[in-house]
Amino acid sequence: MEDTDRDLLPEGLEDRLPASAAVAARVTRAIIDVMDGHGYDRVQPPGLEFEKSLASRMAGVQPRRMFRFVDPASLRTLALRSDITPQIGRIAATSLAGAARPLRLCYAGQVVTIKGDGLDPTRERLQLGAELIGNDGVEAAGEVVAMAIAALQAAGATGLSVDFTLPDLVDALAAKALPLAPDRIEAVRRELDAKDAGGLVAAGGEAYLPLLYATGPFDEAIRTLAAIDAAHSPGGGVLAERIAALRQIAARVTGTARLTLDPSERHGFEYQSWFGFTIYAEGVRGALGRGGSYRILAKDGGDEPAIGFSLYPDPLIDVLAAGEPPRDALFLPLGHDAETAARLRAVGWRTVAALGEGDDARALGCTHRLEGREAVRL
Repeated sequence: MEDTDRDLLPEGLEDRLPASAAVAARVTRAIIDVMDGHGYDRVQPPGLEFEKSLASRMAGVQPRRMFRFVDPASLRTLALRSDITPQIGRIAATSLAGAARPLRLCYAGQVVTIKGDGLDPTRERLQLGAELIGNDGVEAAGEVVAMAIAALQAAGATGLSVDFTLPDLVDALAAKALPLAPDRIEAVRRELDAKDAGGLVAAGGEAYLPLLYATGPFDEAIRTLAAIDAAHSPGGGVLAERIAALRQIAARVTGTARLTLDPSERHGFEYQSWFGFTIYAEGVRGALGRGGSYRILAKDGGDEPAIGFSLYPDPLIDVLAAGEPPRDALFLPLGHDAETAARLRAVGWRTVAALGEGDDARALGCTHRLEGREAVRL
């Protein structure tokens, strides 16, 4: 029996072949360039760290999603990163603790999880993002949302849609406006996120039912949310400040993307605080990225505010690669003039040099052949 196990890849992992890898490099470069242009300095944390560092830097990080194993050098548990954001938090709280705030950092790298998400079996993804540390106010939120939109547009995404949410919505309302017993809060959060009216009533959150209708196109949904807030908070809504902030953020990016609101959305916002957003693109499956405000644990035991986003452009890369036209390539025959070849590469030609008499230009994917000092189409 032929042994083919050596040629298999584990479930959820795949190779990027030349055309797709070229698009991935271009998308990464385009996104990084936008973030760099906004003053975000790139950092490169390692692919694995001590599990404790990755799991304890921010609330909501899930160690069970990480590949873990014992480090033979320290005998401590290591983990492959499933999210780069906690690593940026560690860098900000340690090596760059003395840097001026707000601190702007960006990154790009692969992340790995034990299993895929929902119906998507993918276990390794490209993650790019930016974090603004030391401020999570309205101006900071507007900056990161606008930059995330610009980065995806530069990468080739079209028909962008941004969905805003308020991750701490239930906590804010449960304290006074719509009181909930502490042991009911998580269940109400879960049923609101699932948009399950029956489950919400059963969880003791009947008063939260109107929030199910504060979703949809931003302008209409924010008016509905404001009306609900005012009805339960005479003399000044509990959510008034957050609603005003959402309107300011929306005003900054109006015209660059379609805006929607789902204030009770929680999926993917395990560690965000007052603000969150999800970005989608036309013709691309699933979300391309998420972002929002959160807190970073500092060395002194305190914390500091931060806001940022993470983009996962693999689905966009697949779409762009599928429509990528063949690249021109210039075949250089044996004995070609090296100076001419260098000149042509300098003006943008991609060259493929013959290594033997039997090399076939067409078989090697070339569209042109160097004849003398000129490129001639095959």
